[in-house]
Amino acid sequence: MRNILAIAAKDLRSQFVSPIAYVVLTGFLLLGGWFFFNLLARFNVLLNLYLSFRNPEAMQRLNLNDFVIAPLLHNLSVILVILVPVITMRSFAEEKRSGTYELLMTSPLSVTEIVLGKFFGAFAFVFFMLLLTGIYPLILVLYGNPEIGVLLSGFLGLLLLATAFVAVGLLTSSFTENQIIAAVSCLVALLLLYVISWPADTAGETMGAVLKYVSLTEHFSELVKGVIDTRDLAYFGSVIVLALFLTQRSVESLRWR
Repeated sequence: MRNILAIAAKDLRSQFVSPIAYVVLTGFLLLGGWFFFNLLARFNVLLNLYLSFRNPEAMQRLNLNDFVIAPLLHNLSVILVILVPVITMRSFAEEKRSGTYELLMTSPLSVTEIVLGKFFGAFAFVFFMLLLTGIYPLILVLYGNPEIGVLLSGFLGLLLLATAFVAVGLLTSSFTENQIIAAVSCLVALLLLYVISWPADTAGETMGAVLKYVSLTEHFSELVKGVIDTRDLAYFGSVIVLALFLTQRSVESLRWR
């Protein structure tokens, strides 16, 4: 465990040495803030409109979870699809390009320790990004009345989604020494997993069910609604473990070449 934490700490420090980390953090918070305050402004407009109409039924349907938190979480997930490949592209590709990969492979560390160390290093950075977005629900809790359970479930879904993205990004980074290729291949894989359920309604019953099960978005959406189902948790756990297993096999194969 000490070796895993040492590699994670080294990778996390290297993230903040590079200007990429600050660009990613700034971009994520800037876009997140822009979405949040625009959604909040739209909610206020609708609230004033319904108040002027004196429509109690419409007022009951208007709530912060459906009109601010849920769309905000979906927008943040799209931003993560773009930014996580930028974070993970350095994990193995940079080691190969700089020539330190051979040193890492000939060290007494096991491949599993190396993979898990790099995974936790990238995960810690993404977790820090998501932690900073906690200011948005905090504002709503202080000045509004969102449903706390639904809110926490949604952010749990965003964390699981981001963790799955990191695992996939680590896998694509292990395939190449070119960071751009690692980032683009990760972006394509994440986009595919994100939109794969779009033709589910017209693909037939069996194929539609398969496409919906494979889709990251379908499981994420359930958590955003406040539904914490063990099937969704098992799905995210399976994606993360499978991606890390394939990364371990990919790195292991290179070690003996």
